[in-house]
Amino acid sequence: MANPRGKSLKSVAHDVREGFVTVNPLFLKPFEVEDLKGLHAEIEKCLTEVRAEKFPHGDMEAIRTRNLRLQRLYGASMILRNFARAKRIILV
Repeated sequence: MANPRGKSLKSVAHDVREGFVTVNPLFLKPFEVEDLKGLHAEIEKCLTEVRAEKFPHGDMEAIRTRNLRLQRLYGASMILRNFARAKRIILV
C-alpha cells in the first residue's frame, strides 16, 4: 500500500475534507488499484457525512465551511475518477 506518510485511507479522506491534502494526478500516481478504489469509497463516505450534517441556518461562517468541505471532496472525487478513467480502472 502506498498511503502517504503511513496514513489510512479514511484519514486521507478527512484530510482532503479539511484542506490539508490536495488531490491531483501526481498525488495519486503511487497508489495501487485497490488503494484508489478504497480512497474513492472513503471520499464518497465523507461526502455523505458532510451532506448528512444539519444545515446551519443563519450562521454564514458555518455555511461557508460546509460548502468548502463539499467542494474539496467533490473536486477530489472528480479528479480521482478522471485519473482512474485514464488508467482504465473501474472504481465501482
